[in-house]
Amino acid sequence: MKWWWVACCCLALNVQAETFDAKVIAVLDGDTVLVLREQQKTKVRLVNIDAPEKQQSWGKRSRRALCQLVCKREVQIETQAVDQYKRLLATLYVDGINVNREQVRRGMAWEYSHYHADKAYLALQSEAQQAKSGLWNDANPQPPWLWRREHPWQPKSVPATP
Repeated sequence: MKWWWVACCCLALNVQAETFDAKVIAVLDGDTVLVLREQQKTKVRLVNIDAPEKQQSWGKRSRRALCQLVCKREVQIETQAVDQYKRLLATLYVDGINVNREQVRRGMAWEYSHYHADKAYLALQSEAQQAKSGLWNDANPQPPWLWRREHPWQPKSVPATP
């Protein structure tokens, strides 16, 4: 019964899969970009990785590292799905480089194997840890999913109008 559910989920993801080129017009954080495609702005979340949040010690550096790779450049985007925030979930390529993997290789993001089985990400993270690259230079870096649990997002309060 489990295999049937997994097969259905995989089919649902593949229905939305496509590959296209677009220009990165902004890097929002270490794992999210804004692209322009056919005069339309679209948010793209890099799959298989999770970068530090902006408020974390490596958040701004992770964003800068991603910007160095893709800012104002044409990228190839391989989509997998759309998340609950209506972002495309995708792998980005620039000049043949898998940007998602590069962020992990540089120590600018964690591999996030909860949603994939690609062992290359685990190997890249292990190499980054051993080399103390990026966030692995810290004594005990906190994964962003744990940081988010400790810092739940709170919408900004809107002052009441008289």
